Amino acid sequence: MSRYLTPSKIALLCLVAIYTEGVVPNTSAVHVLSFLVSCLFPLDPSEPFSSSSKWERQFSVSISDLEELLSNRESSIPGRSVWDLFLRKIWSLKCLDALEIFFSDISSVLSKTREEQIYDRENGIAPETGRMRVSRSSPLGVFVRRAQLEFTRLQFHDSVKLWKSFVKYRLPTYHAWSKRNPSDEQGPIDVNLVEIAEYPNELLANTLYGNIEDDSEYENAISTKDVERLLEFQVGELQKLGGRVPDEMRAQLGRILSSGVTVPSLAHYLRFLDSWRAGDYPTAFDNLHRYFDHTMQGYDRSSYQYALLNLAVLQADFECYGEAVSAMQEAISIARELHDMNCLNFCMSWLYHFGKAFPEQMKDVQNSGMLGNEKEGLAFLKAKAKETEMWSLLSTTLLSEAKLELQNGESLASVFENVVRASYLNVTKYLVNSTGPQFLLQTALYARIGVTHLSWLNSKVFCECYANRAPFEDLLKSTFRGCQLLAQKGRYNEALARMNGISPERQHSLKSHQHWTFLSGVLQLRRRICRDDRVAADYLLSQLQEIQLPDADVSLLLTFLSIEYYVRKGHYTIALDLVEQTAKSIQQGSFDIQYQIKILCLKARIFERTFQPQRGFSLAMRAARIAYRSRLIPGLWEAISTLAAVLLGLREFTSANDMIESIMPQILELEDCELAARGYSLLADANMGVAGSLWRQGSENTPARKEYVNRALGYIDCAYDQFEKIDDVMGQCEMMAKKATTMHLTGDLVLANDYAAKYLDLRRQNATEKY
Repeated sequence: MSRYLTPSKIALLCLVAIYTEGVVPNTSAVHVLSFLVSCLFPLDPSEPFSSSSKWERQFSVSISDLEELLSNRESSIPGRSVWDLFLRKIWSLKCLDALEIFFSDISSVLSKTREEQIYDRENGIAPETGRMRVSRSSPLGVFVRRAQLEFTRLQFHDSVKLWKSFVKYRLPTYHAWSKRNPSDEQGPIDVNLVEIAEYPNELLANTLYGNIEDDSEYENAISTKDVERLLEFQVGELQKLGGRVPDEMRAQLGRILSSGVTVPSLAHYLRFLDSWRAGDYPTAFDNLHRYFDHTMQGYDRSSYQYALLNLAVLQADFECYGEAVSAMQEAISIARELHDMNCLNFCMSWLYHFGKAFPEQMKDVQNSGMLGNEKEGLAFLKAKAKETEMWSLLSTTLLSEAKLELQNGESLASVFENVVRASYLNVTKYLVNSTGPQFLLQTALYARIGVTHLSWLNSKVFCECYANRAPFEDLLKSTFRGCQLLAQKGRYNEALARMNGISPERQHSLKSHQHWTFLSGVLQLRRRICRDDRVAADYLLSQLQEIQLPDADVSLLLTFLSIEYYVRKGHYTIALDLVEQTAKSIQQGSFDIQYQIKILCLKARIFERTFQPQRGFSLAMRAARIAYRSRLIPGLWEAISTLAAVLLGLREFTSANDMIESIMPQILELEDCELAARGYSLLADANMGVAGSLWRQGSENTPARKEYVNRALGYIDCAYDQFEKIDDVMGQCEMMAKKATTMHLTGDLVLANDYAAKYLDLRRQNATEKY
């Protein structure tokens, strides 16, 4: 494998030589120069590489690509295209000696140096006319100089291999060239084989070149430089997007690396990333040590901190959290010693986010005072990111600060300020990788303040505009939050279709596939709980509990669904124990205010269901106070609804009715059918309670009592419609039972029997659909 030169680069040199001869008109020059620049410039990481032809052009230009470009371009010579001139140029290299002469004379296409110009002027040599020269500092000039230098460095056997590869490369064009140039007597391989007539040409050709038409030795004619560029691109893609190397690309890389003797060290790092994503941790460890082995043997610690950084990330993914923290602490110490601010800032940022995810593993670090508290750590990261102009880190830190304030229930103005500042950095500095976390935070922010349509819009914009260049984790979280909003409105099929719409090619990592499976199962579990399909719900719940994900938010989501399921089944003791365990297991340092409100509401609901409303009153009041202080609107309406249910248990019907009526429009704006159905059901109970109070006071058939009963019936119908949207069978049956009871109390036995029959039909229909 050559270090730089390949047959395609020789072809590009021939194209440059043709361009400098002045035979390419202006109409064709733009296309030719654009093609040359696209082949010679390094990869642009901002552009997705979807087609294989574009990838091949970046590393090995095929002869078909050149024919496609040049055959339709007219030259300055009448009757000849640029493709004809190109064929004449490449076939003018008749043998290895001609190739060496070509490289020795290729510097003639460059502009003369200052010393050469002085020499020509002193000796009276007139400047050349009729031919253009390429500037030595231009992209084409740098390419020509580099190619000539690399050819002079080649050993003889390497130059022979390069010539053989070039013969193999241009062989498909022999018939086209011989047809246009019938007067030239030249064989398809070497002109010397034609001139030596006394030897059998076929035997001599096989001796010198072998069966070149079928020999696969020269198929992967690619240089070490191209391989390094390709590996750098693949490593960058894996680091940004996650996942694994596609099977087709892995096979092609294997053929390329096996074709030469020298294997770039970056290949070990690529294998490390691929094995890591595949869950093959022994192979990942082995390739990581291979890549950084030169830093150990040569006592060169310039890259040692990056080895420790990668090792810490791998250990954390392997759930060896103690070893990960130790490795990261050592990486921080070495980065400080070497004044490597980029590595230091990244390590500190990783340690901060690791502490948020696993606070119990960070007790020793926090006691040592390395990071201080969370706000001090974020302030340090912001200051260092500004000093070193690490805009991506600064944007991430601003978003982390906004998320911390949101979790603690602090000022919304400060949260919006940090989000806007991060958004400004993402736009002005073109930080594509930070756009995903920004939209995720905006989705959660709008959902917390009750603006559901903006939350849905941010999720939709991210999935439509930034999904292709976003990491898989960000794409999955954004898609799942959009699916949660759809599930709130009862659009389960659309939600599951969006989850299944995520391409399996993005799920190469075992961890990513587990995460996707877990979230898809959560959506199905919610639907089965609503439909009262207990067999399927028990099965899904047992399966999901076996998937241990390090994401605390996702685990809590499953816990809350489990509590809701046990409450529906009437297992209040198990549900209450699970609430207590959840409250104790969550660390106070990373306690989200949203989860605190949710736990208080669930506990109050359990006490209300078990006829202990006095114990639930203080819990509901506390939840409402916390939600109001932190401006957590959905939590506030849920807390007030829970408080109203407690008041109904205390027979405060008028107060409960006034509370729910005051917030019902805002509940409907949330587009949460379950919460809306619960609110309508509470209104129906409150109005029936007021009607019952009037009945006990002796007002049996008064207009006021009839009005409350009619209002209760209307609210029951509204609650039934909301339950029907989310397929909540128990809620629909409860509404039918309430309506049948109301009709029975009003003396309308015919309607009471009809609603009772409809109740039985719902039960029977649900049982039939299960099986």
